Parts: sequence; structure tokens; C-alpha cells
Amino acid sequence: MAARSHEPLVLSTSERNRLAEWAAQGSGRRAVRAAIVLACADGQPDTRTAAQAGVSRATVAKWRARFAAARLAGLQDLPRPGTPRKITDAQVRDVLARTLSEPPPAGRDHWTTRTMAASSGLSQSAVSRIWRSAGVDPASCTTGGTGDNEGVDMELDGTRQSGQFSRVATVPGNATGIATVELPARRFLDREESWLRFNQRVLELAEDDRVPLLERVRFLSIFASNLDEFFMVRVAGRIRRMATGLPVEGASGLSPGQILANTLETARELSIRHAECFGNAVLPALADQGIEILRWKELSAGEQEDLHRLFRERIYPVLTPLLVDPAHPFPYVSGLSLSLAVMIADARTGATMFARVKVPPLLPRFLTVAKHRFVPLEDVIAAHLTELFAGLDILEHHVFRVTRTRDLEVDEDVTEDLMQSLERELQKRRFEPAVRLEVEDSISSDVLDKLVTELGIDHRAVYHLPGPLDLSGLSVIADQDLPQLKYPAFVPSESALPQDTDIFTTLARQDVLVHHPYDSFTTSVERLIEAAAADPGVLAIKQTLYRTSDTSPIVDALIDAAEAGKQVVVVVELKARFDERANIIWARKLEEAGCHVVYGIVGLKTHCKMALVVRQEPDGSLRRYCHIGTGNYHPTTARLYEDFGLLTAERTVGEDATDLFNHLTGYTRQSAYRRFLVAPAALRAGLLERIEQQQARHARGERARIQLKCNSIIDEAVIDALYRASIAGVPVDLWVRGICGLRPQVPGMSETIRVRSVLGRFLEHSRIYAFGHGDDPESEVWIGSADLMHRNLDRRVEALVRVKDAAQQSELRALIDLAMDEGTASWWLAADGTWTRHHLDANGNSLRDLQQHLIANRRARPADG
Repeated sequence: MAARSHEPLVLSTSERNRLAEWAAQGSGRRAVRAAIVLACADGQPDTRTAAQAGVSRATVAKWRARFAAARLAGLQDLPRPGTPRKITDAQVRDVLARTLSEPPPAGRDHWTTRTMAASSGLSQSAVSRIWRSAGVDPASCTTGGTGDNEGVDMELDGTRQSGQFSRVATVPGNATGIATVELPARRFLDREESWLRFNQRVLELAEDDRVPLLERVRFLSIFASNLDEFFMVRVAGRIRRMATGLPVEGASGLSPGQILANTLETARELSIRHAECFGNAVLPALADQGIEILRWKELSAGEQEDLHRLFRERIYPVLTPLLVDPAHPFPYVSGLSLSLAVMIADARTGATMFARVKVPPLLPRFLTVAKHRFVPLEDVIAAHLTELFAGLDILEHHVFRVTRTRDLEVDEDVTEDLMQSLERELQKRRFEPAVRLEVEDSISSDVLDKLVTELGIDHRAVYHLPGPLDLSGLSVIADQDLPQLKYPAFVPSESALPQDTDIFTTLARQDVLVHHPYDSFTTSVERLIEAAAADPGVLAIKQTLYRTSDTSPIVDALIDAAEAGKQVVVVVELKARFDERANIIWARKLEEAGCHVVYGIVGLKTHCKMALVVRQEPDGSLRRYCHIGTGNYHPTTARLYEDFGLLTAERTVGEDATDLFNHLTGYTRQSAYRRFLVAPAALRAGLLERIEQQQARHARGERARIQLKCNSIIDEAVIDALYRASIAGVPVDLWVRGICGLRPQVPGMSETIRVRSVLGRFLEHSRIYAFGHGDDPESEVWIGSADLMHRNLDRRVEALVRVKDAAQQSELRALIDLAMDEGTASWWLAADGTWTRHHLDANGNSLRDLQQHLIANRRARPADG
């Protein structure tokens, strides 16, 4: 096989001299890394470089990529999560101000780390980090008097970024007091790495021995499932676009190849860490509690005999061993399926052959041997390979797992029946190319080479892990009925709506804000739809369904309403990722009952969460009752996801909901609403306008503030608006669960922006957009379905609703304040993209758990106020 080619590393004279200096320092980490880069720049093969340096080829690839992305700075160790910050903002500003405005010590033509350390009282390494983070090169800085009106050149952190930042001028002020800024090119964090860091936060919960043990097991399962989806969608999509030559360079400025290399390497590191957490920490802790996950050799003779019988009766009949020889080509390996790669020999002919045995996905991932004793299914199959290959010798066997793409591609412009097209596409999913290969670390090189060749997998996407593979199956263990090893049980509050008063009477009096799962979904949202189905005065029900459960009371209520003669319109999003098949089933069931089922707008996913009930009141007038939410109409996830919903009979909300449903079913060109912001027509523009309003208020000397809570923020226009607001001095608080492309706390660009993330028992899922302090006419709070991503703002129908009630606005603002409070356990985002967990105080005691605090302090909220 020909050696893989890489983009050549071209070194400047100064870089080569510096690398040679580092390499000559001995066997330290920096010396090894410098030697690797020099060898790569000289065109030496990876294999030879790895052998000379005493490292793996993957390590050689890692440091080549790091250097290509960030040059010399890329060879430094990245900050590790959990390290407390020791340098204050004031010290950072002081170092930068001295560097740019004060002359160096006598006899020097520029500041050095040594002279600045002596002047500032910081260490040389701290000075170096500050300069690198701000992109300042003291050797190229000219000094002299810089008054208040003189601009300052600024660059962003080049770590893990490609190329160099263009130097741009920041003009601190103009006649209006609002900063006029040309923002640097490298101001966005990489989306893929940001997502991986989110999954790292999930993993950190599994690593935390303060978390109940079975919840740690569940977090391990969630991490694995998350990573599976990431590869099936994000990595697969990137590989597919690169293969077809489509432009895929992200806003971070990294090249497609650099993004992919960094993504695969980071995912590898996290996968190994995940496996080690299970094997070294969680597995022994489970054993201490009498829960054992055993390998075949650890079972007693009696247990093995029981499994022999189980194998013959339940497993053997569904197994299909597939031999590979000239008459039998390498079999197709379906995505996410576990398999055994088996090498067998025929003693009569001397032939050695390869065979694949698929682990049946319909059987339990972990078989129950006895109470709280489990064994992986593949171990049982491996112990009986001689029965599958009778008369042959089993030379070796190894477990492997393949991941394939699962993103749907349907051309709606030429598809008349979207449902039939999606069904065909779901069948095609089985034959997508492989994007990841997981193997147990005991696999032989011969078997691995066979798999890599036959699957056509990139060697960088081959992950060697301690067994067992596929830890997403740990959910079976987490579901054990051992409440003492789980979060304490809690019952959602039913006080948001009075249970002894008709729901329509309650909503006619006032808006009701519900916060799930703390407020019961069953006695609020489900109750509204069920009451509408049963009320003889209700004429019509209109509802969006993005995801729902297998047994949905809401779907049943809609069917009951249709069968009772009411007009029922359901906008079903067939393309809800990984729920397409379930939504097709529900769509057909609704149609058969007489509901009008609409599949949304061509080219757009319908993601808004909205229900509209049209009711004839006792006086003969018509009134509209609405629910606008941040989460799906899914009774199961409503107990696990944190979401808000507004229940209201206010006239303008009803008018907006009617207009939006007409837009969805009749393809109108509606774009202007009263209390709604709707994507893709006006939501981004509406948010940008409100960010700029706060910037203008601050410039006029008035109080200004921006508070945002969302799952992800990567939209460049919104991020740039927040940067400009921060430069103007507006305080900005961002509560982001997942991906964040914004760099906070960068001197001169985002100093007033704080980014926090909260993960825990419930999945933070609500979206809140608050502007102002609540005591000015421009102060607004919005909730809804949209995150700050291109797909939400450009390719989906999303809706935000403005919350008008002052008490409800205060509740939403106070929630964000609580999350941002330093006494609340959370993760803090730094400018370089690293997240640091803050969950212990100075004495090692746990900080406030936000979700537990909300459970404990949930109070009754009478509908009558």
C-alpha cells in the first residue's frame, strides 16, 4: 500500500531555528514534538518518524496537525479542564497595555517575557500565554504614546487555528459612543470541537463519584449514544462533502482537513477516556454495590452451563456465520452493529479463512446471569464459536463495531409524496459508507488490516478500545430498580393550573407559564389538548408534532377530536432526525382517523412547538387558546428535558398562531407577526435588532443587558452582534448547553461576555432570549423553539413568543441569573474553547445544584395570582 500523502509543512527560517533549538534540549515533551515537526517538514515518512521519536503514528499525525493549525504555539500543552484561573482580567490588561504603549527597558528594542515578568510580577510562562492569547508579538510592536482615541491592534488566540490572524484596527469610540469595530477573522471557535467538549462535560459527570452510581452509568451510556450520532451525522457529512469536493471550511478558519483531523483525534482521546472511566472507576464501584458485569471466564461453572442452554435455545437459531472466500465476498456490516471477526483454519486443507458473526441487535446487550450479574452478549457467542464452525479450528476472534452515516437526503423539489420518499431513503440507510471502526485493543494486526481494507475506513477513524465495546447498552444496567443508587425520586408540581377549575376558564383570566419537568406536563399541556378534544364548544385543534412517544396521549386526544367531528390539523415533521419512521406511523394513524395531516413547507423543517384551540364561548364568540413551547409534545422526554411553555388565550398570540398555521398549511408569505418572531423570515433580524437596541441604550448611558439561554450558538451574525455589544460595554450572559462558537473574555472584544453551561439530571433544553433589565420600555423576554444556529434561523420554521407578564419575565431572568451565579455548579467557557468545571467551593464542598434547587424550591403558583 502506498504511503499516505500529507500537505507539506513549510517552515520559515525563524521557525526552523526555534524548532532545532527545542529539539536539541533533550527528551522533554517539547523537544520530542519539535523533532517530529522537523522530520515531517523534511518529508520523512510517519512510520520512520514515529520509530525515531518512540511514539505512535497517531501521535506524529497529531503534532503535525497541531503545528499546521497554530504553528509554534500549537506545540504547547493545551489548558486542561479543571485548572482554576489564576490571572485576573486586570493583570491581562496591564500586560497588554505595557507591551503596546510603554517603552521596553533600557538596552532593549522590545519587551521579552523575562523583562515583562519582572515588570508585572507574573511568571514568564504567564506573560507568554497572555501574549499568545491576544495574538501580540512584542518584537513587531511599535511603542509610543497612545491616547484614549488611538486604536489598538488586536488578534485572537491562534491555538488550534490555521494560518495567522489578520491584524485589524479597533476604534474605541465615535460621536455616538458606540464602538466601530472590524472584527478579527479568527474569532469563532470550531463547531465540531465545541460539540465534542459538550460530550466531554457529559463524561465528567460520569467520572464524578459524587453523582449517584447508576446515574454515572447512565451518563456513560449517554456519552456513547451522543458520540454515535455525532459520527453518523457530523463526521459522516463532513467526509461526504469533502469527497464530493463541496466547500466545507468552517467559520473557525481551519481547513476541512484540519477540522477532520482534529475531530477524529479529539474523539479518540475522549473515547479512550470514556472506556477507562467505565473499566477503572465505574465497573469496580458497581461491583462494590453487588452489580457485576463479568466476562465469560469470570462466570462460575454453573452460570456457564445455564448460558450454554440459553445459547442453544435462544441465540444459536438467530446467528448467521458468514465466511469470506473466493465464492463469498466480504459481507455488508450494518451501522452500529457489533460483530465478531473470526479467523478459522481447516486442518484437512490447511486453509485459513476469515468469517464474520453478527451479534443480534434484538437480543439484550448484557445478558442477565443472576440477579445483578450480567455478561456481554458477544462473550456468550464467542464461547460457542466451535458450534458455529463445527470441524474447524478457531484461531482467534475479536469484537468490532462499525458506524455509518444516517443523515437523510431527500430532494423535495422533485418528490411528490414525501412520506414514500422517506420510506425509501430509510431503506437505503443500511448501505451507507463506514465512518468509524471500533475494535478491542487486543485485535491482531492481520485481522485489523483485513477490516480496514474491506471497509475502506480512514485509518484515523480506527479506535482501539478496551472491551466491551458499545457502552450505549449500559442503559440496561442504569435501569436497575435500585433507587438508593439513583437521583431521589420527585413528583412534578401540579399547581401551575388549578385542578378544580376548567382550564379554559383559567386561561381566559391570565397567561400561565409552565416549567417542565418541575411542572407536570400531564396536568398542563396534555390537559389542554385532552380538554379540547372532549369540550363540545371546541371547533378546531391545530398542532405541530416534531417528536412524540409510541403511546402519546396527545395523539390519542387528536384522534378522539377528529372522530368527534372537530376539525383537526396536524403539521407533522417527517424529517425529525432518527424519529422519521415513528412519525410516518403516527402520520398514517392520524390520517386514517380523519385528521388533516400536513408535512410542512418544502425545503424547511417545521420545528416550532405550537398548539391552537378554537373554542366557541358561552356567549357565542370565538376565542383562541394557545400553547407555545420550547420542547416537543413528548410525554416521556417532558419528564427528562427542561423546557418552558406559555399557555394563553391572549388575542394577539391567537392571531399570530392562526397566521403561522395558515402559513404552514397554505404556503402564505406571512412574515410580520405581533408577539411572534418566526424563522426563517424574521427571527434572526429580530434578535439582531434587539441586541443593537441594548448597545444603543448603553451608548446613551442607559441601563442595558443581554441574557440568552439556548442549546447552541454558532450563527456568525448573532455572535458578531454580541461581540460589538460587548465592545460597547453591554453585559452579556450566555447559558449554553452544547455548542458555542463565541470566544468570551477576550480583551478588547468580549470582555463583558460570560458563558456558562449546566448539565445534570435533566437535559437543559429551553430557549430564553431576554433584553434589558425589566424596568424600561424596550425590555423584552422571549421563549421558543429556536437555537442560534444556521439550521434554526435559515432552514427551519421556528417561533419565539414574547412573554408579557412582568412576574413571568422576572422568573425567566432570575433563572438565568441563578445559572450564572458563582455559587451554582456549572462549566465556564474560556477564550481558547476550553471548559472548566466549577462545582466545588474553596473547602471542597459542592456548589448549588441548579436542578435540585428548583426541585426543592418549586412553589405553588395559583392561577388566580
